Amino acid sequence: MSKILVIIILLFTSYLFGQTEKQTNDTIPHPYKKAMLFSACLPGAGQVYNSIKTQIGPKKAIWKVPLIYAALGTAGYFLVSNQSTQKSLKNEYSYRISNNNQALDQTWIDYDNQAILTLYRQYLDWRDLSILGLAAIYFVQIADAGVEAHFLNFDVSDKLTLKVNPILIQPKTAGIQMQFSFRSK
Repeated sequence: MSKILVIIILLFTSYLFGQTEKQTNDTIPHPYKKAMLFSACLPGAGQVYNSIKTQIGPKKAIWKVPLIYAALGTAGYFLVSNQSTQKSLKNEYSYRISNNNQALDQTWIDYDNQAILTLYRQYLDWRDLSILGLAAIYFVQIADAGVEAHFLNFDVSDKLTLKVNPILIQPKTAGIQMQFSFRSK
């Protein structure tokens, strides 16, 4: 029994610690997961990483970084603005309920209690939409980094052409002629 156990252990350990031959490929795929991870950690970092790793042609994605931060900043501004306004409306309504409809803030003096509640709900909804917008912008820029990484080695040189020309098929029938060509040089 112990001999069988020793043989099983030897076979198992030789399987675990045995070295296998690694296969090498001529083409090295771009690590799109790395670009997406960079964008997840710091918005826009995946786009910068893709611009640095460009191998064919001037595919620079750095121009997207200011757009990403402008979108995130805008969504963040609306989030903070709507949050502070809904807090102000909540405090105003609470003060009015406890002090017999006396206004706390002069901004809301023209509104009655029902209007204050309606505005509160509206700004609460807008705040929630701002959170969703912020999350959407964040996830779209991550997806953009991944897609851009996949297309880094995509050939968009002058060797590929697509021509679209209008033609006359019959005397009264117009058409479109499409010509797709590959050039070797």
